[in-house]
Amino acid sequence: MIAQPLYLTPNEYLKLEEQSDIKHEYINGETYAMAGANDAHVTIAGNLFALLLSHLRGSGCRVYISDMKARIETINRFYYPDIMVTCDPKDQETSTYKRFPCLIVEVLSNSTEAFDRGDKFNDYQTLDTLQEYVLINTKQQRIDCFRRTNENLWLYQSYSTTQENFELKSVNFKGTLESLYENVILEQK
Repeated sequence: MIAQPLYLTPNEYLKLEEQSDIKHEYINGETYAMAGANDAHVTIAGNLFALLLSHLRGSGCRVYISDMKARIETINRFYYPDIMVTCDPKDQETSTYKRFPCLIVEVLSNSTEAFDRGDKFNDYQTLDTLQEYVLINTKQQRIDCFRRTNENLWLYQSYSTTQENFELKSVNFKGTLESLYENVILEQK
């Protein structure tokens, strides 16, 4: 006999997550434990968080790092983005998740890259407030940026070592690859 997965309501998930020693993402009633991150991943996320925190100070926008959940109510999901920015005052109503991000960033790893580029990106696209989805590489200095147009299409722009700077238009931020990758030892391909 095959055991059936345990279905959790969003509220049951949130209660369990408060007590859990490890983080779980939630997809339509099922939970999935998250793996730990390596040095390059954590350093890149920390660098970007620090840059955005300084940039957004006093703007009314809030930047969150990996412990804040993004809730996608329309398709019953909770994810832990590496970086998330919300400028919507309604997001101050919830302390453990945010529903109205304008920017989501995922730092890629071998175990999550396909999901981050595929199903997770498709899920994030259902967030009406999301203007920009960014994937940051840990094997080479490269940023893949997807921006929503007024026609609800997603345009792709890549930044790499051929450019010194990158831009996150959703939060009017310009930075350098040097500052993003400061103290990062790139993973071996």
